[in-house]
Amino acid sequence: MSDFIPPAMDQMRKNYSLGGLHEKDAKRDPLVQFQCWFEEALEDVPSWFEPNAMTLSTSDSDGEITSRIVLLKGVEEKKFLFYTNYDSTKGTQMRANPRVSLCLFWPHCQRQVRIQGTVDKVSREMSEKYFHSRPRDSQLGAHVSQQSATIESRDALEATLDELKARFPEGTQIPLPENWGGYAVTPMSFEFWQGRPSRLHDRLVYQRENAASDEWTIKRLSP
Repeated sequence: MSDFIPPAMDQMRKNYSLGGLHEKDAKRDPLVQFQCWFEEALEDVPSWFEPNAMTLSTSDSDGEITSRIVLLKGVEEKKFLFYTNYDSTKGTQMRANPRVSLCLFWPHCQRQVRIQGTVDKVSREMSEKYFHSRPRDSQLGAHVSQQSATIESRDALEATLDELKARFPEGTQIPLPENWGGYAVTPMSFEFWQGRPSRLHDRLVYQRENAASDEWTIKRLSP
C-alpha cells in the first residue's frame, strides 16, 4: 500500500503574526495567566469552536499512551476539572498512573497551553452537583454508555436509551451512575505558547517544585 499523502499536505502552513508573549507582560501566577488567555479565547470565537476543549493524555503502568479530547469544566482550588466514565480507557489508565497532560489549542488566537500534573477524583458531592446540571439527555447518555467497552451495535445502544427514557420519565430525577464523575488535575507545570513569524514562537514555561508550593519559576524555551 502506498503512503497516504493528500495533495500538497507538505505545503499546508500558516504564518503566525497575531501577537507575542514577553516575560515582562506575563503574570507571575500561571493560573492568572491562563485566565487571561482563556477570557481572550472567548472573544470573537467561531461558533463551531469549543474553547474549553482540551487534549487529555494518559498512560498505563506499561507506558502505553492514549490521547483524546475532553471538555474543561472548571478551575477550582487551583485545579482543572473534567468529568468522565471511571471505567473508560482513560479512567483505567489514570488509576494506574495519575500523571497526566492537558493541552488547549486556540487557533483563532494562535495560542496553545500545555499543563502537566497529577490527577485525583473529585468528591461524590461535586460529581452529583455537576451531573444534575447537565442536559437531561446527557445524563441518560452517561447511563447508556459503558465507555470504551465493545458493544453489539448502534441499534443496541439506542434500545438501551429508550429503556432508560421509559424508566426515568420526564420529571423524575436521574441518579448519578456509580462509575461516572469528576477528576481534578493539580498542575505542576504550564507552557504558554504564542505563534510567531518564521516559526520563532514564544514559549514560556512555569514550574514549581511540589504541589504544596505557590512559588513558580518562569523560563523561556527555544521554539
